[in-house]
Amino acid sequence: MRETDTRTFTALLTGAVIGVYALIVAGATAAIADAASACSSWPTCSQPPSLTEPALMIAWGHRVTALLVGLLVIATAVVGWRVARRRRVKYALAVALALFPVQIGVGAAVATTGAAGEIPSVHLGVAASIFGALVAALAWHLEAGADDQPVTTDPEPVSEPVGDVTVTRPSGLVETVRAYVSLTKPRLMWLLSLVAAAGMALAADGSIPIETILATIGGGVLAIGSSGTFNHVLERDVDRRMNRTADRPLTTEQVPVTNALAFGFALGALSLAAFLTVNVLVAVLGLVAIVFYSVIYTLVLKPNTVQNTVIGGFAGALPALIGSAAVTGTIGPAGLALATLIFLWTPAHFYNLALAYKDDYARGGFPMMPVVRGEATTRKHILWYLAATLLAATVVTAIADLGALVGATTVVLGAVFLWMVVRLHRERTESAAFRAFHASNAYLGAFLVAVVIDALAI
Repeated sequence: MRETDTRTFTALLTGAVIGVYALIVAGATAAIADAASACSSWPTCSQPPSLTEPALMIAWGHRVTALLVGLLVIATAVVGWRVARRRRVKYALAVALALFPVQIGVGAAVATTGAAGEIPSVHLGVAASIFGALVAALAWHLEAGADDQPVTTDPEPVSEPVGDVTVTRPSGLVETVRAYVSLTKPRLMWLLSLVAAAGMALAADGSIPIETILATIGGGVLAIGSSGTFNHVLERDVDRRMNRTADRPLTTEQVPVTNALAFGFALGALSLAAFLTVNVLVAVLGLVAIVFYSVIYTLVLKPNTVQNTVIGGFAGALPALIGSAAVTGTIGPAGLALATLIFLWTPAHFYNLALAYKDDYARGGFPMMPVVRGEATTRKHILWYLAATLLAATVVTAIADLGALVGATTVVLGAVFLWMVVRLHRERTESAAFRAFHASNAYLGAFLVAVVIDALAI
């Protein structure tokens, strides 16, 4: 089989995956807009598209998308049956191809019955099954020929530090402030603050009091800073053995440990004080977030289990629950759906970084996925978790009745993220891992911004 045939099939299969996903999002948007009431005939609408009737435009768009995606799935299956190396890839394509006529029939029933009863749920279920079959085909196709081995099945910590750790005392106020700021892990703050903001936006029924926004986001920033500081304190010995962390303030003794502990507790206390001005549930969730990341993730999960990143995703999901609770005093379905999305996104995001720093994590004795299970398995898990994240985004859209802005964002940025992951499978380089890592940040950041805009301004 020629390399060009393989690349063509990879491109077709990737396009089919994102095409079916776009079809799912279009279907969710059509359901939200009640497009079935504007177009009750099939296969075409009895009325031509009209810019003055958004529901009719959405119905037409959904059906045109279904036609184009159906043709793409057929083309992909034909090419795949000829060039795929593994039988299970062909079987997965056969499943997707067989389910597509079923999906068309159920879609016709949705249109002609006015989306009555459980038919829309069946429609969504079949679409998700087609999506899953194509993702499986893509994962199995991309892993063909990958035979890399894990570094070790039981990583042993290395006792020696990396090179000579230079002790650097801050020489002035600016350097001292910079050292303490770096303890708070400021790079995490913007994205987690967006998660909390999206949680608030999804829970809001109208405007949100400015004092609630400031206390929730401000408390969240302080909680992140507290958790990050405790993480630096607890991992300072391991940080000395890793290239990427050997210059942190505690490893170089820029900040004394006692000062860092006092700083962490002060930030935590201020965080809880801010959260208590909102409500008790927010404060409880904030405390859980600090303890979970600082103690459970740092001391229990990260050094002891290959599933540390997966379970640790709970820490990143908590801001969504905090945002929801800040507005209503309870955790609503939309907040839970957003938290689930963040939980699933975390491995798809962080495994890219684990691949880029695999040797460093092995040196530090951390049982990260690429260290324990190997790079091929890690790349496959990234794809699976990315697919789950995209489906979770559709659930958030449907539950919260969000519109075309969120739908377009998750499709376009999801396609970019997926293509970076496909390139990671092809190139298997550190730079490819970093590209996928940055694409994951771009996807989630854009999605959260779209959620806030759609929920509050549209």
